[in-house]
Amino acid sequence: MQPPNGRTLVNFKTNFYTETEPFTRTITLLGQQVELRIRPSGFGWRFGDGEELSTRSGGSPYPRLEITHRYLAEGQVGPAVDTTYAADWRVNGGAWQPVPGTVTIPGAPVPLEVVEATPTLVGYR
Repeated sequence: MQPPNGRTLVNFKTNFYTETEPFTRTITLLGQQVELRIRPSGFGWRFGDGEELSTRSGGSPYPRLEITHRYLAEGQVGPAVDTTYAADWRVNGGAWQPVPGTVTIPGAPVPLEVVEATPTLVGYR
């Protein structure tokens, strides 16, 4: 999340993103080589204040603000992202086939302190 260091401001666009990338796995099953192509297909953002958002994008770092949230009150929250994965498979280099269904892995909450900024007049005489 951005800004970093576990703090953000009330009514400030806090940026969220994940760096989940597609990956492959090869296993041997009953003497056959089975390849899996696994990719993120959806993201369930839980902002820790009761608000949620579902996206197909994992967001991106600043300055490209794709997934943002404005907290309306001070306090401690625990935002998290659940990642849904889809996959394809093939045996011994054959044609790729979709794996039916998806798997969602819940993300662990990250501590975030939401604070309210207090304006201070400086340099006034």
